[in-house]
Amino acid sequence: MSIDYPTELAGRIAALDTIASVLPMDRRDELAELLTDQDIETLRHLVNEGMGANTLRALTSDLAYLQAWSLASTGKSLPWPAPEALLLKFVAHHLWDPQKRLTDPEHGMPAEVEDKLRVQGFLRTVGPHAPDTVRRRLATWSTLTKWRGLSGAFASPALKSAIRLAVRATPRPKKPKSARAVTGDVLAKLLATCSSGGLRDIRDRAILMVAFASGGRRRSEIAGLRQEQLTVEPPIAVEAGPPLASLAIHLGSTKTTGADHDEVVYLTGRPVDALNAWLEAAKIDGGSVFRAIDRWGNVSRRALDPKAVNDIVKQRVEMAGLEAGEFSAHGLRSGYLTEAANRGIPLPEAMEQSRHRSVQQASSYYNNAARRTGRAARLL
Repeated sequence: MSIDYPTELAGRIAALDTIASVLPMDRRDELAELLTDQDIETLRHLVNEGMGANTLRALTSDLAYLQAWSLASTGKSLPWPAPEALLLKFVAHHLWDPQKRLTDPEHGMPAEVEDKLRVQGFLRTVGPHAPDTVRRRLATWSTLTKWRGLSGAFASPALKSAIRLAVRATPRPKKPKSARAVTGDVLAKLLATCSSGGLRDIRDRAILMVAFASGGRRRSEIAGLRQEQLTVEPPIAVEAGPPLASLAIHLGSTKTTGADHDEVVYLTGRPVDALNAWLEAAKIDGGSVFRAIDRWGNVSRRALDPKAVNDIVKQRVEMAGLEAGEFSAHGLRSGYLTEAANRGIPLPEAMEQSRHRSVQQASSYYNNAARRTGRAARLL
């Protein structure tokens, strides 16, 4: 059944459809209502300029949140450039003291603003936002202002002071993305839950094995993987047994590379077999590799949402009898490096597969593994 949209809204929907491949289009109609024509034109420009899909999705998400917040708190779309008072209001609404809120209900984000954002699905947390989230959204706001050829008050002493004082008043311990790494022993337990031969088990087994063995790929990279990125490589000869299937994954531009750089990682053996089993079972001969499966066993034509990859990891963790709250999809990334360290694989070799750019970040997993198994931890 077709829906008759107002002419202005229909135009924005049509414009968003032209960049559907890199935007969260499950919220297309909502984005069309929130964003202005100039917002959408800016996004289309960035797509044409080759901005990475992950960066553009994050920017669009932040812009949609900022527009929703502005409408909820002021009744108007974001002004360009934003006055300093509005920036300070944004900080006050998102970084506040829970203790003071107990005695002053007006402290922090007003209840009516919070309710509007929660109903729209933009606000899921309870309590003040993480300082890093607030800083990122302000940075997005600042960047979009500059792209419009305007200057804002984002570097004003008053704004910097407000953020510094707010963060100091609401200390939050920094939490790792995944409390526990999905190392080889944990991965084996998760794979054991994928043994029924059903379509979901075949898919989830392939997701877990591909994400881990390809260097701990990010959930966005797994969700966005397309068959066009896969290249069959010559089999790898081994001494005791038949040759192992080999596959190259062309990642294109990633979080840590430029738009014109093509990152390549390789799969060998069991992960390739698991991936081929899924492609055959789901009858996928092009397009998105990992897709949703409905209750009747039908495979969608659309790619999985990155959040669904995280949900799959947590579901398999729970099925394996482990604590779901202790793991996330990022645990596959940290787990790959931790497992490489445990097996004595040289750090540069592991980084070639994980595509980490920071030696300091990657080596932290190695240092932790060495400390845990080293002599210094076994003096008694």
